[in-house]
Amino acid sequence: MTDTSTATRTWAIDPTHSVLEFAVTHMMFTTAKGRFLDFAGTIVFDERDVERSRVDVTIRTGSIHTGNPDRDTHLRSPDFFDVEAFPIATFHSTGVEVRGPSRFDVRGDLTIRGVTREVVMETVFNGTGTIPGGPEVAGFQAMATFSRKDFGLNWNVALEGGGVLVSDEVRLTLDIQASRADA
Repeated sequence: MTDTSTATRTWAIDPTHSVLEFAVTHMMFTTAKGRFLDFAGTIVFDERDVERSRVDVTIRTGSIHTGNPDRDTHLRSPDFFDVEAFPIATFHSTGVEVRGPSRFDVRGDLTIRGVTREVVMETVFNGTGTIPGGPEVAGFQAMATFSRKDFGLNWNVALEGGGVLVSDEVRLTLDIQASRADA
């Protein structure tokens, strides 16, 4: 990062160069993945005092995409995200804890279906650079695991041989490119 009077920068998440992906176990032994295609957010990142940083993200739940139109329709229904009643999911950070060089935990409130629970995003700061002829950008990766049932996403089917169709555990992964918003 270039030397300036302050190490605090505001970054706008670029959804065209970012991925917000989730994964669950399907049939007790395979992985089903999906993405949200419409999301936005702001990262206020203080390189000198990372614990003063903060993150806010908004996700349009109807933008869910798994590559299977029937599954996407079911995920938008009241069985899962109920996008008619709850079109937005959000994440608002409440604290940051340094875990090592360029590694930190971002603790925050995740709201899905009107239910808010605390989650911890294991986060890596990958650095900054300038796109040729374009803006300065920063890269971040984050991952969290949480119970979907904690957010009222309870639908499931018991399998004949035992177990359930969809795991309770959700793995959320973000690969973020964000553009300087305060330049």
